Amino acid sequence: MTAMKPARTEHVTFPGGDGDLLAARLDFPAGPPRAFALFAHCFTCGKDLRSAGRLAAALTESGFAVLRFDFTGLGSSEGEFANTNFSSNTADLVAAIDWLRREHAAPQILVGHSLGGAAVLAIAGDVPEVNAVVTIGAPSDTEHLTALFTESIDEIATAGEACVSLAGRPFTITQDFVADLSEHRVLERVEIMRKPLLVMHSPVDETVGVDNAAEIYTHARHPKSFVSLDGADHLLSDAGDARFAAAMIAAFATRHVSDESGALDAPGPTTSVVVAETGQGPFLNHVVVGNHRFLADEPESIGGFDAGPSPYDFLGAALGACTSMTLRMYASRKSLPLDRVSVDVSHDRVHADDCADAVDDAGSDRTGLIDQFERVIQLEGAELTDADRDALLSIADRCPVHRTLESSSSIVTRLAPNS
Repeated sequence: MTAMKPARTEHVTFPGGDGDLLAARLDFPAGPPRAFALFAHCFTCGKDLRSAGRLAAALTESGFAVLRFDFTGLGSSEGEFANTNFSSNTADLVAAIDWLRREHAAPQILVGHSLGGAAVLAIAGDVPEVNAVVTIGAPSDTEHLTALFTESIDEIATAGEACVSLAGRPFTITQDFVADLSEHRVLERVEIMRKPLLVMHSPVDETVGVDNAAEIYTHARHPKSFVSLDGADHLLSDAGDARFAAAMIAAFATRHVSDESGALDAPGPTTSVVVAETGQGPFLNHVVVGNHRFLADEPESIGGFDAGPSPYDFLGAALGACTSMTLRMYASRKSLPLDRVSVDVSHDRVHADDCADAVDDAGSDRTGLIDQFERVIQLEGAELTDADRDALLSIADRCPVHRTLESSSSIVTRLAPNS
């Protein structure tokens, strides 16, 4: 299954640790977020890395808002990469947390990939609002990065800097950068972090070996978990690997955050259909149908969050589903070579005089408008004859929901006893 896009995205900037403006994107779920999460990307990567987008999308689907940004000198952010180091990266993370705290709410979840994972481990213990931390392919020692440019170490020491190729792109690495790496003790920070931790790593990661995950896990205090990303590469390039990691992060995050959305719990299935307000916004409602749970809402254009189908969308869905099922039953009974049925349904308010099928004005309002559902049926089956198609089209009008919508229904309303 492909992860859905966020309901809304804001592109923002804020000053980083050294004052340069950092480019960021804040992805929102449909409806008020249950909590905010901050994602830190890998060394020389950026916020727009495809796997980062998949991880963020999974979290927004689970109700989280996710901030991801380009570190100083990378992507669309200001500054020079040559002037950065691990300390400046952690300062950028703190700046991002401060911005979220001012503008929305401090993040409860920190997610870090590769060096970004080491960075979130370094600062997590100092952020009281953080309730959980996730690392993906993170090194347990920042000096591990020097292995990426071992051949240039002597040149860096002699000349003070060197241009090295990382991930196919040139970067200037300075002696200050190398020296700064040696000053940080990630595992010491892990030992005193005292936050729930999820360590994710691939056993075949050729960039950061899985032994790093073992060291992080060993030094961390409980509660802690490890998930093996078996077969994945360091960047989670394969969509399936990224989706699996995203699902694990979403489940872990949901367990450890304090819900800030103000959402009320969905009611129990006391009748065949139960609808109850979520407490979020003017229109968002829980819909409970037996063992099924989903949301009903209105579009943003009229004040909703567009977090679920509108009431008329549900009517259209009922008509389309019933039509498809009715045609399938008929085709099976008559042994027709029908491969697949697809039904497009649209709804509008039209003048009764313009509707050729309108028998009378029953159901029209004082302006003479009536509800009209347009149904377009696609029948797939190379061996279907014209007579078969005509018969199926005729049967569509015998769909039970079709008949209900076209007939007068009785609706009985009463207040529940506790009202």
